[in-house]
Amino acid sequence: MSDQALRVVFDTNVLLSLFVFKDSRFAPLRGEVVTGRWQALTSPSCLAEYRRVLGYPLFDLSSEHQEAAYAAYLELAQQVDGVSRPEITLPKCRDKDDQMFLELARDGQADWLVTADKALLKLRRGRRLDGLFRILTPDEALVQQGSGQATG
Repeated sequence: MSDQALRVVFDTNVLLSLFVFKDSRFAPLRGEVVTGRWQALTSPSCLAEYRRVLGYPLFDLSSEHQEAAYAAYLELAQQVDGVSRPEITLPKCRDKDDQMFLELARDGQADWLVTADKALLKLRRGRRLDGLFRILTPDEALVQQGSGQATG
């Protein structure tokens, strides 16, 4: 693996595991970002969704807990603004709310999009994203992280 940080997009559910619930299974993924081996990427629309989801009554998070989770991620993430690679056409995600993660991965020149979302994971089929970025589940990212493999 090179000295350059792996560029990674986490979807909102993965962010919740890393910054709200601190799911110990996925703690090593957050550790990669904290140490700088991975660079988390975000965008205004992805941040807005994260903030909105933090406020869901289902999670019953105090406003302080919501703000702490948001700030912890914001401190570590690099913001990507605007389309930097408009010539690259992406497949359309069945769930239009998830399209922003594909666009962020493209525009931020991500190596990986880490998600457990079935609609996004379906887009791995075929070769539509070859040469752009890989879509991995958190468990697959853990395996890759543990083996020191960035791509492939």
